[in-house]
Amino acid sequence: MSEYYKSQRKDAYNYGGKQWKLSRSKIDLFRQCPRCFYIDNKLGTKRPPGFPFAINSAVDTLLKKEFDIHRAKEEQHPLQKQYGVDARPVAHEELDIWRENFKGVRYEDKKTGFVITGAIDDLWINSKGEYIVVDYKATAKDEPVVELNKEWQDGYKRQMEIYQWLLRKNGLKVSNTGYFVYCTGKLDRKAFDGKIDFDVNLIAYEGNDSWVEGIIREIKKCLDSEKIPESGKDCDYCDYFNTRLGHEKNKL
Repeated sequence: MSEYYKSQRKDAYNYGGKQWKLSRSKIDLFRQCPRCFYIDNKLGTKRPPGFPFAINSAVDTLLKKEFDIHRAKEEQHPLQKQYGVDARPVAHEELDIWRENFKGVRYEDKKTGFVITGAIDDLWINSKGEYIVVDYKATAKDEPVVELNKEWQDGYKRQMEIYQWLLRKNGLKVSNTGYFVYCTGKLDRKAFDGKIDFDVNLIAYEGNDSWVEGIIREIKKCLDSEKIPESGKDCDYCDYFNTRLGHEKNKL
């Protein structure tokens, strides 16, 4: 069995357990496939994860270090100057916790009893005193990514909106405008030479978190039900399981 995938979760980390929390990624799983979400969070059999990409983690770590240099000096980063953005990296006493996986920004929703969490990449502030959510992305393509116009990037937008909602619930004045620092590895170099060059682009996104509370109520209703919900219409995991199950039945 892979070191990255342990199929069964301890009871304390299932819905109703003391350690269970509703993370940003779990909310997105519910949107993708309520059935996978229910089996994962209530029945305790985790959906197989996508495997981590160490290069993405390395880019995230280095970007944080780079922006932290300018944060300490209370000055703009060159990328912000290049794009004419009214913002600078901002210090906050909770920032290190808000950035940490499995901790992140936390909010306890009194109506559902859920503790909702999400780990941000960075936090900026503008001249109006509004906090700005920033997310780092890294990929490698023939052309640099300069806009979020693909259907599969909708998850990035929802991610941003959940972070904006969480920070507002923590009492911060948050701008609707967030930013993606999008790093695209260049594939047109003649040789590797022990390094990868990146195009770095800043992509603004106007978020709208009005959907978040509604889906939290839907998740509560789902988890409190004793009935396993239907699959998402485009769930590859359920399609694979149903196809495999059909083959097994045909063998009998």
